[in-house]
Amino acid sequence: MTGAEFAELNAFVAVAQERSFRRAARQLGVSPSALSRTIRSLEERLAVRLLNRTTRSVAPTEAGQTLFERLRQGIGAIEGAVRDSASHQTRPKGVVRINLPQITAHLVVLPELKAFTRAYPDVELDLVVDDNMVDVVAKGFDAGVRVGAALHQDMVAVRLTPDLRMAVVGAPAYFAQRPPPDTPRDLRDHRCVTYRWDDTGALYRWNFVGPDGPLDVEVRNVLTVNDSDILLASALQGAALAFLPESFVASFLESGQLIRVLDEWCKPFSGLYIYYPERAYTPAPLRAFIDFFRLDGSGAAGPG
Repeated sequence: MTGAEFAELNAFVAVAQERSFRRAARQLGVSPSALSRTIRSLEERLAVRLLNRTTRSVAPTEAGQTLFERLRQGIGAIEGAVRDSASHQTRPKGVVRINLPQITAHLVVLPELKAFTRAYPDVELDLVVDDNMVDVVAKGFDAGVRVGAALHQDMVAVRLTPDLRMAVVGAPAYFAQRPPPDTPRDLRDHRCVTYRWDDTGALYRWNFVGPDGPLDVEVRNVLTVNDSDILLASALQGAALAFLPESFVASFLESGQLIRVLDEWCKPFSGLYIYYPERAYTPAPLRAFIDFFRLDGSGAAGPG
């Protein structure tokens, strides 16, 4: 159906409902004469008389009444769909699908998940945990979350966290057997657990910054995994040292379950950002997620 054909049917429904060309024309924002020509064109196209007209009244014919009853439901459904679509922009409702690393889920989303669902009860979060760099457009995501330095330039990026720092940590039981390292090079004499990237098979580099600049160290691995929770559990058990974001292990450092070493060699790096393709209208569920979790003025992720 063409736009002109739909306009004719919509005009007919207005006239049949109002039983007046003048009132229907006012409703549609056209002149009565233009509306009369539209109805005449529809009747010629269908080869059937739809309205009986006199100078004082308008009423549907039998064929017109049948058509009116069927069209009224269909056009009402279309108008309702349009209203619902517009309401998605003003009242967040629907699914927002986000690709994010495991650590982001722990640090940013989970602590505020209850508050978010209370603030936006009609928004459904579809979180896909994936530490690999993903083309969110190609994979059908609304947005992704990654470290700022890893983002593509053609994406809109909104900061979720302050700058991050890594931490080398081990359990007291581990250090009861070995002296703590004084420099990153001493890690070659220690047992370590390291993250392995799923998509490339590469090991996560233990990067440090010292008096002479950046320093990468190849550690002696006793375990390589693609799961940050297993890295943390291995360190807590005293099996080896782990290299994890300090905010991820902060509570364990505070409780004494983990001990941090090489603190002065771990410098801040770009924090986490939510990124999404630039477009004229950001879906309301995605906008709600961004506004809720974006970094606020106090330097913490949360509402605002």
